[in-house]
Amino acid sequence: MSAPSKAPKRRFGGTAAQIRSALGLYKALAYLTGSMLLLLTTELVVRYGFHSVLMAGGTDAATGASHGFGFAAVQDNGFSVIGGFNISTAVLIVHGWMYVVYLIADFRLWSLMRWPFGKFILIALGGVIPFLSFFLEGRIHKQVEAELAAFPTASKRY
Repeated sequence: MSAPSKAPKRRFGGTAAQIRSALGLYKALAYLTGSMLLLLTTELVVRYGFHSVLMAGGTDAATGASHGFGFAAVQDNGFSVIGGFNISTAVLIVHGWMYVVYLIADFRLWSLMRWPFGKFILIALGGVIPFLSFFLEGRIHKQVEAELAAFPTASKRY
């Protein structure tokens, strides 16, 4: 006669409140980073497919007329608009820094849940593969809530 099998022991790296807080930060950044990634993808298609960037202000290099808001052609020696604010470059920079914060939120959730390293890499890919962060966020949210419900005594008590 064999002994009854025990349920696997599960330990989290923090309290349930800390894990839910990390999950909320991850959720917000997943949607923000995913949205910025879609803007970045659109910007790259416009830049390399149509040889244009989105500019605000400046002066048209050929005519000297004022350039308000719109697309400017990319030329061999620069842009067709001199001066002004390059919105396309701003999208690149904002997405880059937002991705760094997304990785921090990813790391915090991953370390509190004590998941394998492959899960961290999968979640991190959500910030660089278009639409992946939206799909992963739902799956991760359900998985965290399921694990918290399945192992109510696994979180630290302070």
